[in-house]
Amino acid sequence: MKNLDVLGLDEKKISSVVSGLNQLLADLHVYYMNLRGLHWNIKGKSFFQLHEEFEKQYNDVASKIDEVAERLLQLDSKPENRFSELLKIATLKEKNDIDAETEAMQLILNTLKVLIASERAVIAAAGEANDEVTVALMDDFLVGQEKAVWMVNACLA
Repeated sequence: MKNLDVLGLDEKKISSVVSGLNQLLADLHVYYMNLRGLHWNIKGKSFFQLHEEFEKQYNDVASKIDEVAERLLQLDSKPENRFSELLKIATLKEKNDIDAETEAMQLILNTLKVLIASERAVIAAAGEANDEVTVALMDDFLVGQEKAVWMVNACLA
């Protein structure tokens, strides 16, 4: 029996949720690797603080990747794991050689803007599909990301 049958979710209505989650999954993978690059390459007076912060952030994104992939499986979809395929649908672009604090913080802020917009779109689609679990998952993501926006903007001020 399909998961959706047990969950009481309509496959047609849930298709836009699955599409949005796949998009988000791709963008989270790109963000993860961009954060790894920031972690490895950051230089300057804030090196120790930022090196540690970027590690904390990429670990958080890794957890989000897993949660989105598992939600896709719960919705009878198969999450993509091939980076070559993820890059084809990702909105975010790979970044390399960022080693300055201001440029790194701006990249994170721009990325959060994209992720937040994607998550809000998933929330809207999930709401129409009566998929409260996906709504709750995205709400949980937004709580931390909205706080991160405030903190990054404070750093850039």
